Amino acid sequence: MSLTTNPLFLEHTALLVIDMQRDFCALGGYADQAGMDVSRLRAPIEAIQALLDRARGVGMLVVHTREGHRPDLSDLPEPKRRRAQATGAPIGSPGPLGRLLVRGEFGHDLIDELQPRAGEPVIDKPGYSAFAHTDLELILRRRGIERLILTGVTTEVCVASTLRQAIDLGFDCLTVRDACASADPQLHAAALAMIGVEGGLFGSVIDSHRLLSQLEGSP
Repeated sequence: MSLTTNPLFLEHTALLVIDMQRDFCALGGYADQAGMDVSRLRAPIEAIQALLDRARGVGMLVVHTREGHRPDLSDLPEPKRRRAQATGAPIGSPGPLGRLLVRGEFGHDLIDELQPRAGEPVIDKPGYSAFAHTDLELILRRRGIERLILTGVTTEVCVASTLRQAIDLGFDCLTVRDACASADPQLHAAALAMIGVEGGLFGSVIDSHRLLSQLEGSP
């Protein structure tokens, strides 16, 4: 999928930056407490920064997401609570960055390197897909968005969950290989490989440098 073949493409495209939060990308956060390799989750920061700069430069809609729950945990399903507890990082438990995966805590916010600019929507989601129990679809439809560029963490969970729901909702999707990450390289590779099944069932995959070169000539 080329971004430059249609002059109207960019105004109907949004860059989605998924869950680049301190809880996933900083020491002391949820991922670190659960034993994940935070350095791997931080790997896509530079690529996302470059994409953000270019997307903002061409006036593309940028949307950020954050996974987390209400302070009283009233939106935390019991099965998810048990799964997190089994990792050794119970949601809502105290940590160096505040209560894990709780809205309003320091760890819940986006990392310093990828803070949103004024006017960029930030979607707070209680689940893995950015569309589940949020107003993301409404925001995209109101802006006439038809295509999504997906980045963020983790490739096999929140990125993949968002991608699959986006496809079912009728969006074209482009996942940026080096702008996504997993704590497990094998899961990262497997999640990306599944996108291309049956001739691109879940859209397509691209490297950030190739995408940036496509955007280079855009107005």
